[in-house]
Amino acid sequence: MVRGYFCAPTLAQLQLGHPLLREELFLPITLLAPVTGLDEAMGVANSLDDGLSAGFYGAKDEIDWFLEHIEAGVTYCNRPQGATTGAWPGYQPFGGWKGSGSTGKACGSFYYLQQYMREQSQTIVD
Repeated sequence: MVRGYFCAPTLAQLQLGHPLLREELFLPITLLAPVTGLDEAMGVANSLDDGLSAGFYGAKDEIDWFLEHIEAGVTYCNRPQGATTGAWPGYQPFGGWKGSGSTGKACGSFYYLQQYMREQSQTIVD
C-alpha cells in the first residue's frame, strides 16, 4: 500500500507575470507561458532571482546566442534525455548564478572564482 501525498505529472499554461512562474516547485510540474520570441523568453528567464540551471531546445544556430545570454550556472542545449535542468553528478560542477550562487560549491571556495568570473557549465548535444 502506498501512503502519502503525491502530485501526478502536470503540464499547465499560465500568463506571464503569474507568481508560480517565479517559484521553484520541486514537483513534476511544467509551467508554460506564451512569449513572442527568443528575446522575450530570455528576458523572462533572466528576470528570476535564481540561476542554478537552464535548458534550451532549439536550432543549432540559436545555441551560441542562448549560452551567451542566459544567466545560469549549469546549462543544457538539446539534451535528449528529456530534461533541460540538473547536473550530471561526478561530471559537472553544480553551482548557479544570482540567488543560486551563494555557496561557492562549484568553484572550490566561497570567495575564489566569483571574484573573477561567472562560472557556467555548458552541455550541447548535436
